[in-house]
Amino acid sequence: MIRARDWTGHPLGPPGTWPAEFRAALSLVLNSPESMILAWGPDLHFFFNDTYFPLLGPRLAWAMGERFDVVWADAWDQAKPIIDAAMAGSPERFIDLPWQLDTDRGSRETWWTFSYSRVLDAAGRVTGLFILTNETTARVRADAALKESQGRLESALAELRDLNATLAQQVEERTADRNALWTLSSDMMLRCLFDGTITAVNPAWTEVLGWRPDELIGTKLIAFVHPDDFDRTVEGAQQLATGSSLARFDNRYRHRDGGYRWISWAARPGEGVINAVGRDFTAERERADALAAAEEALRQSQKMEAVGQLTGGIAHDFNNLLAGISGSLELIQTRLGQGRVMDVDRYINAAQGASKRAAALTHRLLAFSRRQTLDPKPTDVNRLVAGMEELIRRTVGPAVIVEVMGAPGLWPALVDPPQLENALLNLCINARDAMPEGGRITIETANAWLDERAARRHDMPPGQYLSLCVTDTGIGMPPEIVGKVFEPFFTTKPLGQGTGLGLSMIYGFAQQSGGQVRIHSEVDKGTTVCLYLPRHRGAVAEEDPHTAVGAPPRAAPGETVLVVDDEPTVRMLVTEVLEDLGYTAIEAADSAAGLRVLQSDVRIDLLVSDIGLPGGMNGRQMAEAGRVTRPGLKVLFVTGYAENAVLGNGQLDAGMQVITKPFVVEVLGARIREMIGTA
Repeated sequence: MIRARDWTGHPLGPPGTWPAEFRAALSLVLNSPESMILAWGPDLHFFFNDTYFPLLGPRLAWAMGERFDVVWADAWDQAKPIIDAAMAGSPERFIDLPWQLDTDRGSRETWWTFSYSRVLDAAGRVTGLFILTNETTARVRADAALKESQGRLESALAELRDLNATLAQQVEERTADRNALWTLSSDMMLRCLFDGTITAVNPAWTEVLGWRPDELIGTKLIAFVHPDDFDRTVEGAQQLATGSSLARFDNRYRHRDGGYRWISWAARPGEGVINAVGRDFTAERERADALAAAEEALRQSQKMEAVGQLTGGIAHDFNNLLAGISGSLELIQTRLGQGRVMDVDRYINAAQGASKRAAALTHRLLAFSRRQTLDPKPTDVNRLVAGMEELIRRTVGPAVIVEVMGAPGLWPALVDPPQLENALLNLCINARDAMPEGGRITIETANAWLDERAARRHDMPPGQYLSLCVTDTGIGMPPEIVGKVFEPFFTTKPLGQGTGLGLSMIYGFAQQSGGQVRIHSEVDKGTTVCLYLPRHRGAVAEEDPHTAVGAPPRAAPGETVLVVDDEPTVRMLVTEVLEDLGYTAIEAADSAAGLRVLQSDVRIDLLVSDIGLPGGMNGRQMAEAGRVTRPGLKVLFVTGYAENAVLGNGQLDAGMQVITKPFVVEVLGARIREMIGTA
C-alpha cells in the first residue's frame, strides 16, 4: 500500500481522495516503462516507476512515497536546487548535474539530465512535479574528454605556431651558414652528375685551380684530369655510381696556367649526383716526393759505399787468386826451362785450386745479382739432400747433430741441382756458425699448397710448391736483424769474416728459379730458413750410381763442331779440347762470321757458342737464325752469365743446352758427346 501525504505533511488519505491530477501523475509514473520518471508529491514525497529498478535495485522499493530529504539526506543538497527551481517555474527546463548514486552495485558518480513539468490544481497551486530523467554520464565524459583533447590540441597548435615562427629563422640561419661555408671554405666543393657534368662549384676552385665557376659549370670534370690519372678517375666514378663512398681519392687536375695540382677528394653519391670535397695537397706531395728522392739517394749512396767496400774486398781476393795462378804458371815455366818436371804437378794443382776459388767467388757475385746461368733440370730434392748428407755432417763438425726428414711422395722441382746443393750447404754453414757451442740442424722437405692467403703472406703466387727448410737451435736473431738478412752486403759477422753475399745469393737463386725464400727467427730459440720451389709435373730421370766423370769419349770420324766466341783465349782452349778428342773444329770470332758458316753447306754436328757476341746478334739469335737452314742444329751455350731474356728464363728450345764458364775439360767433352750422340 503506497503511503502518501500532501504538501502540508498530512496524510493524503487513500488514493481515491488524492486530487485527480495527482492520481493521473502517479498513474503515469507507475505505468510508463519507456522512460525513467520521478513524481514529486506534496511535502517532497516522491514516486518512481519500474524503469528505475535496473539502475537502483529492488532494495530501494521501500522508498516509494517517502520524503526524499529523509531517504537521501546526503543528496538533498544536490536535489533541492532542482526542486526549488522547478517549483518557482524556472524557465531552464534541462539541467546536467552530477549525482552520487548509491545502488545495489555500489556507489558511483553519474551525470543526469532533468526535464520537469508541474501539476497544478484548479486554484493554480502546485500539487505535484513530474521529472523526466536520463543518465548522460557517457556524453558528459565524452564532452570532457573532447574538451581535454581540444585543450591539448590548442596547446600543440600553440607550440607549432611558435615553432613555425622560429623555423623560418632557423632555416635562414642554417642556409646562411651553409652559404658561408660554401663561399668561404678553402676546400674545393663540387657537385656533378654521374656522367661527370659539373653542376656547381664553390669559389675555392678559382683560388686553387684558377678557373671561374662559369667556366666549369656544364663541362665534363674528366677534361681537367691529368692523362695519367684518367683510368683511375673513371674507376672511382664507377665505384660512386654503385652507391659506394670514397673516403680518400687522390688525382691531379689541370690549373689554368697549364700546370697540375694534386687534389685529395672525399666523395659521396646522392640522388643522381655526386657530392665531393677536395683539398689541395700539392705542396705536401712535393715534399713527400722530395723526401722519397732524398731517401732513395741516401740508399743509393749506402749501396755505392757497400759496393765500394765489396769491390775492395773482391779486388783483394782476386789479386790473391791471380797471384797464385800467375805465380804457379811462372814457376811451371821456370821448372820446365830447367828441366825439373818433378815439381810441375804441384804448381799445376795450386793454379787449378786458385782458379776454382776464383770461379766460386764469381759464381756468388752472379747469384747475388741474379744473373747466374742456371741449368734447371727435373730434380728429386730428397735424393739431392741424401746425397749431400755426409758432406754436410763433415762440414758442420761433430758438435752439431744433423737430422734429415724427407717427406714421402715429395714433388719434383725444376731447378739447377748444383746451385741448390750450394744453397743448402751455405744454409747449413750459417746454421753451424749460429751454434758456437754445438746444437742441432734439421733439414726437412715437404709439399706445400699455398692458397691466396698463404701466398700473400709468403709474397709469392699461389700454387703448389715443395719446401726445403733448414732449422737450427742457435742464438737466433731479433726482428730488426731478420728484416735485413737478405740485403746485399749485410752480415752479422765481424769485419773481414763475411761478405754479406751468402743469404742474398740464396735469395737471388730462389727468385731466379721462380720460387721464394723465407726466414723465421727468435732470439735464443733458433732460426728456420725455407726455400720454396715450384712443383715440376714432369718425371725425374733415374740416376745411375756407377756413372762417374772420367776420360771423355772420342769423336766419330768427320764430326765437326763450330766454336763461336769473341774471347781468343777461350776459343783457343775449346778448339784444343775438341781437336784432342778427334773433332774437326771451326772457329768464328763474332755472330756474323758464325752465321755465314751456319748458312754454308759445311757439315756442322754441334754449335758451341758464347751468349754475348759482337756482330749484331747475341749467341741465341745467331743459333735461331742458323736453324732456319739447319732445323736440327744442336747448340751448346758456353757462358759466364746470361740474361734471362736471352735464355728464355731457363726455358731453352729442344736441342739446346748451357754450360757455365769456367768448365772442367772432361765435363765439356762429355756434354759434347752427349749432345752429338753416340757414334
